[in-house]
Amino acid sequence: MKYAGMPMGMWALFAGSFQKQLTAVLGYDAATAKQITKSAKPKYKEIIAKLPEFEKADRFQLNIIGCAMLGAFVLCMPKRPDTEALTVYYENAQMTPLMKWFCRRSGKSKFTAKDIASMKATADLKAADRNPYSWNMDFYEYPDGSGYEGRFTKCGICTLMQKLGLYDLTPALCHLDYTMSEAGGVTNFVRQYTLASGGPYCDCGYKKKGYRKTISHLPRSAEQKPHAQQDRKEDQVG
Repeated sequence: MKYAGMPMGMWALFAGSFQKQLTAVLGYDAATAKQITKSAKPKYKEIIAKLPEFEKADRFQLNIIGCAMLGAFVLCMPKRPDTEALTVYYENAQMTPLMKWFCRRSGKSKFTAKDIASMKATADLKAADRNPYSWNMDFYEYPDGSGYEGRFTKCGICTLMQKLGLYDLTPALCHLDYTMSEAGGVTNFVRQYTLASGGPYCDCGYKKKGYRKTISHLPRSAEQKPHAQQDRKEDQVG
């Protein structure tokens, strides 16, 4: 993947926030945080250079770039953080005012015909069949109209974190799904399984806020049993 373009733009937008949270969350002093950031930039470029280019229709390029940035910072930290601390660090670093605005803007189009069509197109693309750093997902609309689910069977973040030797920290990234859903203002995010924790898939369910009807869940195969409760949340996700 070329650094010029989206990876360069992401660094410009988020590096300052990543540096700030080194002090706010992980307790590094200002000088150490500055040095970590200085070391992380060439490491980030190195990681990006080893990634393949994403297909034009692949919506997950930003996800892998965010993972590359976090991986670069972690690899340059004097002390490896635990998953709990890194979860807070990544959430705070990502949820800048611009990101919160983006989530609110995206929330306005959630569940529209255009949104549904985009999700179906992503499911049909199966980009991870050609790019191990992308995602494969299946798309399901809940029968009662309460929302929908993207069910991921291949995850680019899992692949990259394993490549970087950071696989045990993967849940710190995936927890952001809950935060971004909440920031969007229109959905409750629900999940039962995660690939990073050894599940058969990673389910990303979006329920319409305020929806009261009892959910009739999706039919699933014997190997992929339905959630016990669709509104169940887990603290560690991946």
